[in-house]
Formats: sequence, structure tokens, C-alpha cells
Amino acid sequence: MVTFIVCLIALILGYVLYGALTEKIFGMEPERPTPAVANPDGVDFVPMGWGRIFLIQFLNIAGLGPIFGAVAGAMWGPVAFVWIVLGCIFAGAVHDYFSGMLSIRTGGASISEVVGTYLGSFFKQFMRVFSIVLLVLVGVVFVTGPAKILSGFETPISFQVWVYIIFAYYLLATMLPIDKLIGRIYPVFGFALLFMAVGILYGLVAGGHTIPEMSFENMHSSPEKFPIFPMLFITIACGAISGFHATQSPLMARCLTSERLGRRVFYGAMIAEGIVAMIWAAAAMTFFDGVAALNASMAEHGNNPAWAVNEISKGFLGAIGGVLALLGVVAAPITSGDTAFRSARLTIADALRIKQGPIARRLAVSVPLFVIGFGLTKIDFGVIWRYFAWSNQSLATIMLWAASMYLIRKRGFYFLTTVPAIVMTAVCVTYILTAPEGFALDYGLSVGLGMSAALAALAAFLFAAGRSRR
Repeated sequence: MVTFIVCLIALILGYVLYGALTEKIFGMEPERPTPAVANPDGVDFVPMGWGRIFLIQFLNIAGLGPIFGAVAGAMWGPVAFVWIVLGCIFAGAVHDYFSGMLSIRTGGASISEVVGTYLGSFFKQFMRVFSIVLLVLVGVVFVTGPAKILSGFETPISFQVWVYIIFAYYLLATMLPIDKLIGRIYPVFGFALLFMAVGILYGLVAGGHTIPEMSFENMHSSPEKFPIFPMLFITIACGAISGFHATQSPLMARCLTSERLGRRVFYGAMIAEGIVAMIWAAAAMTFFDGVAALNASMAEHGNNPAWAVNEISKGFLGAIGGVLALLGVVAAPITSGDTAFRSARLTIADALRIKQGPIARRLAVSVPLFVIGFGLTKIDFGVIWRYFAWSNQSLATIMLWAASMYLIRKRGFYFLTTVPAIVMTAVCVTYILTAPEGFALDYGLSVGLGMSAALAALAAFLFAAGRSRR
């Protein structure tokens, strides 16, 4: 319990201290007009209160990530706590803050346009394609997952009909002004997700459960196949660092009324997500009577975190836990899927310079996305999904390098973003080289090549930075 409490305190102090430092190094200007104030359009650029924006941002970036990822990451043992705390404070929250604030500074631009501003045309074009593919895949997977869960209940509605219903909602959420649907129901779901985490925390404390203390031992049932580096770093993305967040932050960057609110919304929502991940990781290690028992139970149920979440919710919260579990397992991915499609629409609109005021233009961009998405629901995503986590972290890495270039240009302390960029470069390269779904190379060789790639990326960055200063 001591380790768990210390980690929670560290996350809160991270927001207070390191969040303030991040804000200062970025160069926040409270009097500078934001896009929502300077160019409101009533559709995407809509001024809203920071409380609503915080809850929307939290739900956008969270979804099932800090729950499913933390439960799966708990299979490595208490070392997962260390990654959540360090990753969240020094990488994830910094990443989210810069992705949101740089969007504000570039007129509310999508993340591909932000990256292009600081890393050049090649990365802009690459990120346009990469982020759209990633967002459509996220949207599609978050259709099929909830549809399968809902079709499992004793109702006359089939899986395919649920797919139609969810897609219809997605179309509405993507097309309507952000304050008409998302702005009204997301704060409710965001509060429910936080309430669910608080309920689990109460169950942990009031029930007198023994949470494992700090250990750097790899407690995974297959430690040779699943080394801590880089497997844990990829498994726990949301809750530590996630590139998907960079696609979502610009949505709220278009609604903030002051740069002063950026730390509360972007850095703060990520810290809140880290706290949720900590709670669920601790619950997973505790509820099943230890990490070894957690590994055995997960293996018995096909390593399905949804099963574990349902069991933990019902065990700690009783009958109401089942309702909250359903809300979390169904509503959370749906509310991440709709903003994924909305972000894809805005990314395409930004790239093609299509103003999104008239509804006909929104339809022209959105309908092809949904046609493609619906077609993809017919495909087995088993193999593709295994690449998603790696793609997610790769996007975060590119965003961190773009933030580093911004700091170079303003002659700021660029190590704030460069250090996590170096670490994540090593993680992503090592993972794709050693993972079974990657090149399946020798682990030692993969680590060496991953470290070399990180140093090469740093050298290339410093060379480009030197040229940009001339």
C-alpha cells in the first residue's frame, strides 16, 4: 500500500510542479487570443468552459486505455507503477500539453499540420496519412468491440444491427457542432469514468487489501517472451504516454478561451488518466490474490482484460459495479471512436483546406470515411490490432520530436521533450524488431539496434536544429 500511495502523491505533485515547469518552458501567454476566441465558427471552434473541456478531453484520451492497458500491464507486477508515474509525468502529460498548445499556436490545426510546421513537409505528409489510417482503425475497432458486447445480452438486436446503430451515432457526433452532442454527454460519461475509478479505490482501501510493494522483478508468466523493456512500455500506453492523445488534443484546443487553461486541460487530464491507470493496475494485482494469480486467471480467460474489468467491478462494487462496468466497457470505447472519426474529418479538411462550416462540406469529407470504416468492420482485425499499440507510441514519438524543434526555435530548454523522445524512439524500434508480430529478432540485438536508432534520431535532430538556427 505504501508504494501505491507514494505513486498517487507523485502524480499529483507532478501536475503541480512539473506541470508548472512545462507551462513556463513552453511560454504560455494568457493574453494571447486563442482560435476559439479569434475565429469561432459554431461547429468546431466553439468557446466552452474549462471544466466541460477537461471532462471531454479526459474521456477523449481515456476510453478503455487506462483500464485495459493497466490491467494487462499489471501482469508484469509493481514495476508497472513506476512506468505509469514516470511515463505520465515526464512523457505523456508533456506530450499532451505540447500537442494541445502547439495546436492553439497554429490556429487550432490538426496534429499532422502541427508536426509539419516544425519537422517539415515530409513529416506533414507522412502524418496526414498515418494519423488518418490510425484514427479510422480506432473508430472501426471501437464499433465492433461494443457491438459484440451489446449483442451478447438477451435482446433481439443482432451484432450487425448494433454496428448500424453505433455508426449512426458516430455520424451524428462527427457532423454536429461539438457543443451540441459531444459537449453535452461527454462530461457525464467522463464523470462516470472518474466515479468508477474512485469506487474501485474505495474498495481497495476500505477492504483492507494488500497491494504489492515496489519491485523491479519481471513477474510476467513468460518473462523471456515479455521483457519489461519494451513490452511493458507498449502495453501501458494510455496512462503513461499515447500518440492517440495528440490527435484528440486539437479538438479541445479549438474550444479553450485562454492559454492559461492549457495546463489544467491537457497536462491535467493526462495526470487524471495516470491516476485511473494506477488504481486499475493495483486492483488487478490485488483482486486476484497476487500477480501470479492474475497471470493465471488472465491466461485461463484468453488474456481478455474485459473479463478482468467485469470481475473486479462486480467484486469491489457489487451490483452497481456491473452497471458501471457496462458503462465503461461500452460507452468509453464508443466515445473514443466518435472523436476518432471527427479528428479524421478535421485532419482531411485541414490538409485539403476545406472549410467545415457548411454541412454539405462536412458530409463530403465524412461519408467516404464511414463507407471505408463500415467496409473494414468485415475484416478480422486480430493481426492489425497488434500493430496498433506500436503505431500509437510511434505517433507520440514523432510529436515529441516536433515539440523539441519548437523549443529549439524559441531557444527554450528542449531537453524537456527531447529526453522522452529519445526513450520512446528506443522503445518503438526495439519493439518492432523483437516482437513476434514484428521481425522477431534476438532480444539483445533488438535492444542494441533500438538504442542506436535513438542516438541516430538525436543526431539527425541536432543537425536539423543547427540548420534551423542559422
